[in-house]
Amino acid sequence: MNRRDFVTLLGGTAATWPLAARAQQGERMRRIGVLMASGADDSESQARIAAFLQGLQQLGWADGRNVRIDTRWATTNANDIHRHAAELAALAPDVLVAATGTVTVAPLLQATRTVPIVFVQVIDPVGAGFVVSLARPGGNATGFTIYEYGMSGKWLEFLKEIAPRMARAAVLRDPAIASGIGQFAGVQAVAPSLGVELSPVDVRDAGEIERAVTAFARSSNGGLIMTASALATRHRDLIIALAARHRLPAVYAYRYMVAAGGLASYGPDSIDQYRRAAGYVDRILKGEKPADLPVQSPTKYETVINLKTAKALGLTVPDTVLARADEVIE
Repeated sequence: MNRRDFVTLLGGTAATWPLAARAQQGERMRRIGVLMASGADDSESQARIAAFLQGLQQLGWADGRNVRIDTRWATTNANDIHRHAAELAALAPDVLVAATGTVTVAPLLQATRTVPIVFVQVIDPVGAGFVVSLARPGGNATGFTIYEYGMSGKWLEFLKEIAPRMARAAVLRDPAIASGIGQFAGVQAVAPSLGVELSPVDVRDAGEIERAVTAFARSSNGGLIMTASALATRHRDLIIALAARHRLPAVYAYRYMVAAGGLASYGPDSIDQYRRAAGYVDRILKGEKPADLPVQSPTKYETVINLKTAKALGLTVPDTVLARADEVIE
């Protein structure tokens, strides 16, 4: 083989070199830290993480190939959450994901003001001080809201439609976070017009919840409203069981609580938010700054009714409610 033939062959080989191999040589492994305020065995949390990973994969990011994903499961213990937040920030990731609302965002922001943070399911990021404004977050965090406080009143309106005799409602909320107080205020704003007396119930621990709901149920014509919080989600099985035991009609923030035996829910599609969060992570990995990415609101809301639970409670769900339900579980 002469020199000219050799050069020609070399050039042809380079031209046909697999693109994947060349990309792999020049591609830097990126790093994502994910902080969850739930147990690793929580089925709903696993479904949310799966949606996030699927969203990343659709955008070309695969764990172990071009990105490394470090996940910390911290349940709802404040000390554990802060410890895991510090651990993740110390890994110097390209982006952090606060995957369970307010309780994970604050510790991550305390751990770093430079690493980009994408949050999911935060109710009031401006009021909590996470961003300057929804349109222009201004710092190192942005993401997705889940509720406006005014929407909380719809839970009471919805429950009153299903259980028109209800005159009292226990509102389960986390008093340690601003959104717990704000959601209660949203329910409180519509209660007088519906003739419903409210009783706040704190969700700090299982014993407190059981004692408060049991005491509340001693009087008739009561109902439950479970506001959105990591603590309420953690104790959802207990709350659903208490509602059934004391024959209390209850409304929840998420569909999966109705699938587990709750009466009804109205709220955003939480799984969809995790897919959308993958899009923001992708944009940040490609060079955009969280300060310039507006905080987004939910795009999908769903109304779900469990007719089996309604029958057990002796309730007849009005046809008007069934007609607008996105899903009816029978």
